[in-house]
Amino acid sequence: MAVGVPETDVFAAADAVLARGERPTVERVRLELGRGSPARVGALLDQWWEQLAQRLRGETRLPGLPAEVAQAFVAVWQQASVLAQGVVEHSVAAQREVLAAEYERVAGVEEQARRDIALARRQVSEAETARENAATRLADLDKLLAQRQVQIEDLQQQRVELQGARSELQADVAALQQALRDQRQQAEHNRLAQEAYVRGVEERSHREVDRVREDLKARQLEAREQQKQLEALQKRLEETRSALGDAQLQAAAREARSALAAEQGQHALQQLETQLRSAREAQEAALQAAIAQQARADTLERQLIQQHALKPRRSRVRKPNPAPGG
Repeated sequence: MAVGVPETDVFAAADAVLARGERPTVERVRLELGRGSPARVGALLDQWWEQLAQRLRGETRLPGLPAEVAQAFVAVWQQASVLAQGVVEHSVAAQREVLAAEYERVAGVEEQARRDIALARRQVSEAETARENAATRLADLDKLLAQRQVQIEDLQQQRVELQGARSELQADVAALQQALRDQRQQAEHNRLAQEAYVRGVEERSHREVDRVREDLKARQLEAREQQKQLEALQKRLEETRSALGDAQLQAAAREARSALAAEQGQHALQQLETQLRSAREAQEAALQAAIAQQARADTLERQLIQQHALKPRRSRVRKPNPAPGG
């Protein structure tokens, strides 16, 4: 409804309601007007009632009527005015109660509206703050995503390098295993040769055989030591392979430290290769010593043959002494 309706319109509407024989109220006047707020219409209706009482009091003479009739009409009019004043005051009190209730309701609505507005403003402020925080968080996440992408690319490059290093290490391990197999075959060959040498020496000489056997035992001990060293090297190779496997597994989770593990594995393999070369050299020295022992045994055998060949000659040279009286 429109606010600020003119008082003349409100007064005319109240007169129209009163002319129909109805008591003018806020709702009836507003219905007659078709507009106006309850507070505006109620305030103007109070003024209308005051002006109505003044209009009724102002009608004290009725020209054109006899004096007795006029006095009687005035007495009736004054009595009607008193009754109307009572009705007006009662109606005004009721209207005031309605207006007070309406004022309270409007005040409550306005207070609730102010609270709703304050809540909406606070929610808008919180939403704006949340939006700014979300924008900041989104920017941080974008930066973090870019950093993670760079880290992923670095890790992929490291994985490619580690795969290459692993292939090289696997090739080195295969070569080392082949070298160990060759070393075992060579050691077996030397062992068989030493056993054959022992059997030959035992057949050729008895006294020299014991000494040579002791030497051969020493060589066998050396061969066993070399075999133990080879087994130790094999064990270390397996440990190295296990460590290499662990390093490769750790490389999947901690690729940043896999390069160091690969370098350590490579260093360990180099040390094993050095030890294998030392073992080969020791076996070659043992073989040379065995060859020298073989040559010495052959020499002793020839000397024994020569001694056996000289014994019959000495027996032929020696003559028996003649018996006495012969």
